[in-house]
Amino acid sequence: MMPKTNIFSRPAIAAAVLAGLSTPALAHHGFGLFQMEEEGTWSGTLTKMNLVNPHSYMELDSVGENGEIVHMRCEMRAASLLRRAGWDTDMFVVGAHVEIYGRPHRDDPTACYIETFTLDDSVEVNRNDQFVTDAPVDFSNRPLRLADGQINLSGDWAVEQLVLTIGPEGGNGSMVPRSLTEAFASGELTIEEIRAMQPPRPQAVYTEEGEAAAQAFDRRSPEDNPWFACKPTSIIRDWTADWPINRFVQRITAEGEAVIDITYGLYNFERRIHVGMEAHPADLEPSYSGHSIGRWEGDTLVVDTIGFAAGVLSPPTRNSEQLHIVERFTLDPETMSLTREYTATDPVYLAEPYESYDVMYLSDVPFQPAECVDMTPEFQPE
Repeated sequence: MMPKTNIFSRPAIAAAVLAGLSTPALAHHGFGLFQMEEEGTWSGTLTKMNLVNPHSYMELDSVGENGEIVHMRCEMRAASLLRRAGWDTDMFVVGAHVEIYGRPHRDDPTACYIETFTLDDSVEVNRNDQFVTDAPVDFSNRPLRLADGQINLSGDWAVEQLVLTIGPEGGNGSMVPRSLTEAFASGELTIEEIRAMQPPRPQAVYTEEGEAAAQAFDRRSPEDNPWFACKPTSIIRDWTADWPINRFVQRITAEGEAVIDITYGLYNFERRIHVGMEAHPADLEPSYSGHSIGRWEGDTLVVDTIGFAAGVLSPPTRNSEQLHIVERFTLDPETMSLTREYTATDPVYLAEPYESYDVMYLSDVPFQPAECVDMTPEFQPE
């Protein structure tokens, strides 16, 4: 296979990038120990590209001040994000010369945060650049219903991706939904107007125990935050966190049971909805995803889930084994958008229901399992 070195050529950039993304971007999960107020440049020979979650890392051999070879690992966005933006490992040819502009790590001189880079004689590439077309997904031949009359939810679904876009006032830009980049870049919509159009973030109202647990929660600790331990968080948060592609499969098992199997794209974990089951079993083994039973109310799938293991609903909010989640999935056949309304209750940690909604669309990129390897410098074993 010919390496795709021309993916970074100037004609390819001009044809594929959806918006000008040449300025530094804001990291999706915070910057950790990277010093965002400091600038740095590094160069060397590309040795490996790790396209993994929750953050990808480029590896290179650089020449140090004393002429010695220094092996560096520099952070990029998650594999699930880069693949949705059209990135591929074939774009990174081992042996290519790398020039990096970014931010240094506070404690590790062999680590950096990439803002922009070049490979050999390619043009400069920003960490948020898009190498995809803006063609809409064609669902004209997609059946609305299955043979048994159920609404067809099977397929790959993804929340709309955010793209770094520069507004007319300039500056560092903002992350806005891809369909609204032109309106934001032209000044037709402000970032405040765009944010008001998005689903509201759920607000946690805590019990006394919940407040204490939230105050003690360390978001950057793999012991507290499953995200940094390559573990799923919750069926609420992981549905949309980091814009994953989630897969629905409606089927009948060999035992004759109607089920919906969901693969969450962030860390590739599985969840099963038992459609038509009248009640939850009495002897449930607590688990991350709990036990879900679904029923159809007209064309809306209502899913009731209990049997959770104690864990994290969404940092810094914890959940107990008494967590109870109700979801309502409704398909809009005109836009082929899938809205999920959800309500979570937990008498141990939540004084009021934790609720909101989100919207997904048929994905323009197929589901792909993504390996999780947390290469963040401060999380590596000593």
